[in-house]
Amino acid sequence: MAAFIPFKLSLFLSLLSNIGFLPETSKNNAGIFPPSCNRIECPSFDLIEVGIGYEIRRYNSTIWVTTSSIQDISLVEATRTGFLQLFDYIQGKNKYKQQIEMTAPVITEVLPSDGPFCESSFRISFYLPKVNQENPPPAEGLHIQKWKSTYLAVRQFSGFVTDYNVGVEAAALEASLGDTVWSPAIKKSQKDETSSVYLVAQYNSPFEFSGRVNEIWMLVDLEDELLPV
Repeated sequence: MAAFIPFKLSLFLSLLSNIGFLPETSKNNAGIFPPSCNRIECPSFDLIEVGIGYEIRRYNSTIWVTTSSIQDISLVEATRTGFLQLFDYIQGKNKYKQQIEMTAPVITEVLPSDGPFCESSFRISFYLPKVNQENPPPAEGLHIQKWKSTYLAVRQFSGFVTDYNVGVEAAALEASLGDTVWSPAIKKSQKDETSSVYLVAQYNSPFEFSGRVNEIWMLVDLEDELLPV
């Protein structure tokens, strides 16, 4: 078990470190299977449609552990803050004092801000492995969230996540969906002031400089929705 700790920590450091200075590309890699999902558990989904610059996926019912809202002007900084809490959680800082295996992706949910010069609000979530889904360990300051069957519009991009490129990629995803049948359902999901604008999914270790896969997710409001446990 001890041999897995450095790997776990290294994967989290990719999300905790300030990586804006590292090399990156902005090439869209639609349909690329994240390599990390060959090594660690990822949530399953059904591929509904592959379009130009987007995918539509249906994720099955899953359990996530989520931070409270974090106020910051930087997604990278908010992600660092949230993952410190989540890393402690999987290392045993939970009610059951239970260590939990690393999974992917870990997602940063971007929530609406009150104005152009205000801090944004972020929630960071960790997908719980199947072995922990039935009885997820509670923890102070964190929330257990159940996703019912959930539809997402997804855009993949390579390189390292920065505060700049997530906005560019989110705008590109929205533009690619503009004239599709999915656009009204996405706009419907964003009408609620508490709903996320988009989510950023990160999969890779900081030591993987090629073959990196990140994703922008937007909720598609069909018959399913996110529900608290």
